[in-house]
Amino acid sequence: MSAYDRIARLYDPWSVSVVEDVPFYLERARRSGGPVVELGVGTGRITIPIAADGIRVIGVDLSLGMLEVAVERGRLAGLDVGRGRQLDLRYGDFRDPPVEETVPLVIVPFRSFLHMQTDDDRRAVVRAAHRLLEPGGSFVFDVFQPASDDIFETHARWLEREPGIFERADWDEEGRTLILRVRSDGVESELSLAWISVPEWRELLGEEGFVVEGLYGWFDDTPWAGHEDAIFVCRRRD
Repeated sequence: MSAYDRIARLYDPWSVSVVEDVPFYLERARRSGGPVVELGVGTGRITIPIAADGIRVIGVDLSLGMLEVAVERGRLAGLDVGRGRQLDLRYGDFRDPPVEETVPLVIVPFRSFLHMQTDDDRRAVVRAAHRLLEPGGSFVFDVFQPASDDIFETHARWLEREPGIFERADWDEEGRTLILRVRSDGVESELSLAWISVPEWRELLGEEGFVVEGLYGWFDDTPWAGHEDAIFVCRRRD
């Protein structure tokens, strides 16, 4: 059972204010022409706008609860949902996604990569993206490396993220891990995340057959200059 299953119905109200990345990923999908594979599709926050734009999307997630919500949201949006259709949602692991076809674009939005706890896990996802991409295809994802002031302000404190929805971040700077707890109305779940530095990401991507063509500090294409957030736009090297 995925930790996200417990908060599948809570996830959308918890992340309702996160909208800045949607146009960014939608524009990349338009440029690619599709189809697009999203690893970590969740409830379809990114995928549904892409599919609604007429681009076929294959979304993979390891939470059946989140996929159930995504199916409901897709149908409410008037999309054709199902295997091989406009919105194609599949249960599976990032590291070995159940997708055989190749596509021009693979995305991992909203820091989902940070659920990979080890270098072996991260490399498995990068290799999976490489396998799924057409020659010269693009791999786009965003991650973070927390700043000290953010850790200081949030560590071990329950904070109200949205009305009635609370989260607590327990940071381990030495281990570069985060335990994030989310709760509301008796529902609670614990999420484990881990981060590495931008230079380490660059090295890993290079070793696994990617060229970093763009590195941004925010979704308005601001160049990365030590920001907490890092958005990678990579090309499969052949």
